[in-house]
This record gives sequence, C-alpha cells and structure tokens, in this order.
Amino acid sequence: MVPKLRFKNFKKMEEKKLIDFAPLQRGYDLPVSQIESGDYPVVFSNGILKKHRQYKVKGPGVVTGRSGTIGKVTYVNKDFWPHNTSLFVTNFFNNVPKYVYYYYQHIDFSKFATGSGVPTLNRNDLHSLDILEPEIDEQTKIADFLSSVDERITLLNQQYDLLCQYKKGMMQKIFSQEVRFKDENGETFPEWIQTSLGTISKAYDGTHQTPNYVEFGVPFYSVEHVTADNFDDTKYISEDVFEQESKRVSIQQGDILMTRIGDIGTVKYINWIPRASFYVSLSLIKVRESFDSKMISYCMQSDFFQKELHEKTIHVAFPKKINLGEISNCRIKMPASKKEQTKIVIFLSAIDDKIAAKKAELDKLKTWKQGLLQQMFV
Repeated sequence: MVPKLRFKNFKKMEEKKLIDFAPLQRGYDLPVSQIESGDYPVVFSNGILKKHRQYKVKGPGVVTGRSGTIGKVTYVNKDFWPHNTSLFVTNFFNNVPKYVYYYYQHIDFSKFATGSGVPTLNRNDLHSLDILEPEIDEQTKIADFLSSVDERITLLNQQYDLLCQYKKGMMQKIFSQEVRFKDENGETFPEWIQTSLGTISKAYDGTHQTPNYVEFGVPFYSVEHVTADNFDDTKYISEDVFEQESKRVSIQQGDILMTRIGDIGTVKYINWIPRASFYVSLSLIKVRESFDSKMISYCMQSDFFQKELHEKTIHVAFPKKINLGEISNCRIKMPASKKEQTKIVIFLSAIDDKIAAKKAELDKLKTWKQGLLQQMFV
C-alpha cells in the first residue's frame, strides 16, 4: 500500500488509522436566525455560507459535509464556526493542515454515507480507514504543489466567470439596442421587430419519464445536459425503448432545446447530434427554415424573452413549469435585417467559443488534479 506518485528522497510512510491522523467531530448547532453578522466564517456542509460574530474553533481548519451535501471539503485559514451539518478535524497531530485538507479531498465519502433520504456521513466508519502518513517535509511539499494547482484553477475560474459576465453584459446591450451594428455604409440597420416564438418555430414536448439507462444505445439528453456547458456526459437508452416511445422527435443540427420544468428557460443550441434522441423536462424548438436558428437561440436567452417565460410560468406548481402552448405564445424581439442578425450571431458566437475554450481548459485541469489526488494519497 504505497502511493503511485511521490516526490523523491523521502522515507517510508507510517501506517495509521484515520482517527489517529485527523479525527472528525460533529459541528455546533447554530440556527440561521441566530447568526449575527461578524468576521468568523460559518462552515456548512457545502462550504462557507455565512459569517458570525463568534467562533467555536481556532483556525486553520478542515471541514467536510456531515448531512445533506457529502464530499465537499473546505479549508479555513482563520478561526471559524463549524455548523452542525458538518464535521471538522479536531486534532491535526502536528500534521500539515493543508496536507490533511488535500488528503480528505481524495476520499470517496459516498462509501461512508448512510440514509436513503438525506445522506449522512458515518465518521466512525471513516475513522477506521487505513492511511499512510508521510513525514512533515513531504506533506509540506505535496500541500505546496497542490496549492499551486488550486491557484491556477482559481485563476481559470475567474477568467471563465469574467467571460460569462461579459457575454451577459453584451447581450443586455445588444437586445436593449443600446449597442447597434452598422451596415457596410456605416448606416444603422432598420428597427427590430416583435413576433411570437410560435410564428417562427414549432415547439415539441419531450418525454417526462426517466428511462433505464444502458451502456450502448440511443443518446438520451436531459435537463442536466442543457444546464451544463457541454454534452459530454451522454447517457443511453435501449433501441427497444426508443421504438416504443410514441412521443419522439429527432434532434437535428440547428434545433434548440429549452428547459421548461423546474429550471425554466435555459437554452441550448444544437451544433450537431447525429442520431434521434429523447429529452426530459425539455422543449424542442424547431425554427422555420427562413429564420436563423442560432439568432433565435440568442433571442431566447435575452432578458426580454426570459421575462415573457417568467410571466407565463405556473409558479403554484411544484416543480414550477410552463406549458408548451405558452412557450409558443411568448413574444420574441429580433432584428428585421438578416445582415444585422448575421453580425450579432458572429459576434456572440465568438464570445461563446472563448467561453467554451476556457471551460475546457478548466475541466482538463480539474481532471488532472483529481488524478493527482488519487495517485499521491493512499
């Protein structure tokens, strides 16, 4: 039992139980209504969400989720209050706290969770885990190295967020017509038009039942795909189920998927999907050939169209939803000139390409870090 990846010139590690390395204890009760604004982080199961005027534990600290969110590990470099939904390290036994933080990141906490409703982390089972403890110098080297990886991830995250904010800002300016494009003579294009989505497209409803997945078969795309940044995590259903499904429409290049239950109005333009597919809690928008479907997808992302969706959403339903017919009735605002449409599509597509490239770079780095964690710890 040795790590696959180690720094050179370090001696053999010491075998221990986790309880003798960095034991965990349940956090302290603190109702949200009793939190008083202050300087000390309150660490919940899913991270730092509030700050309180008092603290319970001296920093630095390592905290993970006990109930609800399982598996998120938080490092706190100052005095803090671990919430009762979390577990915190009570004793580092002279180990490097940041090393302990990364060690906990590599653990698959799902193996130690109990309860079918709200999962709860069983710390007693976790404490019996066999571990290898390196010397302090090696711990420091590992912690410093992984910290530098995290700094790069943070930088890429910031760059990604800035690109998304820039796109959002430009979308607002373009669709409010604060920013206007010019024709080849430097003249402003004609005024925009308003119409209903149903006038320029046809909306189809996807199946709302989640089928059994298989290893190979027909691609199945759900809300998770539309709200994510790519379609990489493809799931499949059997050919037989597909043939039996009466409500199906082929997804083709240029189609638009939009969520309509729970998450309302997230739009995904389809660049290319080679086969017909199912969809869950989605609407499929097929744009008429005389209109630019990529432009329509941007119009559907605009504040104007999103407000239309919100007003027609059934908020008393749980989860909230918008009926298929109401989607077609929503008004849409768009340029009357196809040349202006083209200019807008080219401009916004270039931003989308930069966002996608940055996201791919970020995901690649996160995957590399996860691989490092699995190889550097046992």
